[in-house]
Amino acid sequence: MNISKYILLIFFMSSTLAPLCAAGQRHMDSIRIPLTQRTKLGALVHLPDDYHNSGKKYPLILCFHGKSKSGNDLQRLLIDGVPYWIHNGQKIQARNPADGKMYQFIVVAPQAPSWGLKPAETETILNDLEKRYRIDRSRIYLTGYSAGGWAVVMAITESTAIASRIAAVVPMSVAAIDKKNLGQFNNVARGNTHCWYIAGSKEARFMEDSRRYADSTNRYKADLAKMTIIDDFGHHSWRTLYDPRTKPDGVHNIYEWMLQYQRK
Repeated sequence: MNISKYILLIFFMSSTLAPLCAAGQRHMDSIRIPLTQRTKLGALVHLPDDYHNSGKKYPLILCFHGKSKSGNDLQRLLIDGVPYWIHNGQKIQARNPADGKMYQFIVVAPQAPSWGLKPAETETILNDLEKRYRIDRSRIYLTGYSAGGWAVVMAITESTAIASRIAAVVPMSVAAIDKKNLGQFNNVARGNTHCWYIAGSKEARFMEDSRRYADSTNRYKADLAKMTIIDDFGHHSWRTLYDPRTKPDGVHNIYEWMLQYQRK
């Protein structure tokens, strides 16, 4: 079965099963993250099952949403992406192909007031989360779709200081990044941030921009970025691509892929 047909099958299954899972299985809490002295940002948080019974540190996945999910209603974040699956009872965990161990994640999904979060805001959020939770700082991962993909790529191109904090990113269907950042992909290479760009064959502008960003990264450091194009996929729901059962490249789901990379 090819990848696009597999994704359509998973989408059908998830749409059918979601109502059965939703009752009584809401596993994300809300927090407020201070951006300035006067401004706080709402976010959804999921902690691993054994978080409160262990002293372990956990990998962090910071998730960014598309423009339509911005605002001040956190329930909108549950429509798509990683929060959708957690809300419907799916465990976000994966076996690391590099060491064979199973990992659970701390998952945080901040909500941008409009469009997406800027690099300085992403950095402030990371600073806050590292103080709040037992995060394995060698395993910080970012992912986002559309405007959320913009937020991811803007952050890693903004400065080496930000990029070097992040082990790997999975930007999907990235909205066009700012002109200034187009010339700063050397920061991604200096930070040694691994990137997996994913886009659909039916979203030509986003697909070409994503390919451009991957190529711009590899120009500075070969094979630091990879690109996967999903056949017959347009600029719409990214729910299926975040399903742990989906392997966009036919080998790994995005959680397994990210775990391979760890900051030294």
